[in-house]
Amino acid sequence: MHLLVFLSLGTFLCSALAAAPEWGQCGGIGWTGDTTCVSGTVCTILNDWYYQCLPGTATSTIVSTTSTTVSTTSLTITASSTALPSPTGFVTTSGTEFRLNGAKFTVFGANSYWVGLMGYSTSDMNTAFADIAATGATAVRTWGFNEVTSPNGIYYQSWSGSTPTVNTGSTGLQNFDAVVAAAAANGLRLIVALTNNWSDYGGMDVYVDQIVGSGSAHDLFYTNSAVISAYKNYVNTFVSRYVNEPTILAWELANEPRCAGSSGITSGSCTTTTITEWATEISAYIKSIDSNHLVAIGDEGFYNEPSAPTYPYQGGEGIDFNANLAIGSLDFGTFHSYPISWGQTSDPQGWGTQWIADHATSMTAAGKPVIIEEFGVTSNQDTVYTAWYQEVVSSGLTGALIWQAGSYLSSGSTPDDGYAIYPGDPVYALETSYAAILKARA
Repeated sequence: MHLLVFLSLGTFLCSALAAAPEWGQCGGIGWTGDTTCVSGTVCTILNDWYYQCLPGTATSTIVSTTSTTVSTTSLTITASSTALPSPTGFVTTSGTEFRLNGAKFTVFGANSYWVGLMGYSTSDMNTAFADIAATGATAVRTWGFNEVTSPNGIYYQSWSGSTPTVNTGSTGLQNFDAVVAAAAANGLRLIVALTNNWSDYGGMDVYVDQIVGSGSAHDLFYTNSAVISAYKNYVNTFVSRYVNEPTILAWELANEPRCAGSSGITSGSCTTTTITEWATEISAYIKSIDSNHLVAIGDEGFYNEPSAPTYPYQGGEGIDFNANLAIGSLDFGTFHSYPISWGQTSDPQGWGTQWIADHATSMTAAGKPVIIEEFGVTSNQDTVYTAWYQEVVSSGLTGALIWQAGSYLSSGSTPDDGYAIYPGDPVYALETSYAAILKARA
């Protein structure tokens, strides 16, 4: 499947009698709805599966094809107030840098796990991404999973007993096509996590419970052959769909993998070696089916130093950051920072600053990019985040993604767990400042 990109590459205007609304779908493989757009928008091919009505004007010359009449156009996108980069080329790495089309690429932005899970309209997806892009962001991390045993709403895989079925319809991967299209329309790249350590949106425990049995040890996700086979099947279906899509920046094996999940049930035999071996196998598998995109774990960056004075360094959760960063089929390292949730309450700002510095040291030693891809406190955010962003700059850490973005949509405010940053928040302005600083860093 070849997924086309738009903007400077040109667009196509579909010819039909009905008209889709602004940001609505107007074509793609299997599409049977409206194929023309309301006035002031142009039906634009974002990929083989998804054509979208984007704001703009076009002067067309009709050309004939075997399936429809289309017109080549030149389109100006107005989803953002500034000119947006074309999502062309795949992000790569060179030493501790990300690269794109021969130039340094700065990974900066936010998490938006909810954008493809809440049943948002394409208009609301575009608003959400436009709010993120307005800070100068280049990347968004989001969820590429939702495991269900009783299909409803947006879901990506459903289970009937031990048999999973990937949802490729309008409430499944076609919905994720819309997420990709909206990110592309706003000049953003996506980092996509493919399962969850936690029970939110299904995650690992659904695989284990459905295949091994309810209440089984969480860490069997990493070692049970039938579970691994089922996960690989999902990964293959999801990843293969976007092999040629440059809007995808990277795949992540999981969000925050640990030996224990939400249930707390473990086998008692899970160690850092367990997860390192799993990460080696799954990352190599993704590379075998997709050589275009980067791969990372999506972990919290815990170290394996049992004698260290604080818990995130002691290796008890099953993550060995330095060992994992050395895996050849992983392209970059990730870590998170929630000092208060991790019991570091006496000086969360100072502890988090040192946490960033230590990961920058690991980055230099390994010669791979490392990003802080989640971080958060719920009070004194402006002061704490200023210190943490400044440490990212001064330490040379490759990039940063805040947890989490917030937007005011037609359906209401996006989810807020106490960390969400909405337009107008002082931290929103701080993000804008540090996006520029990091992009300008030599």
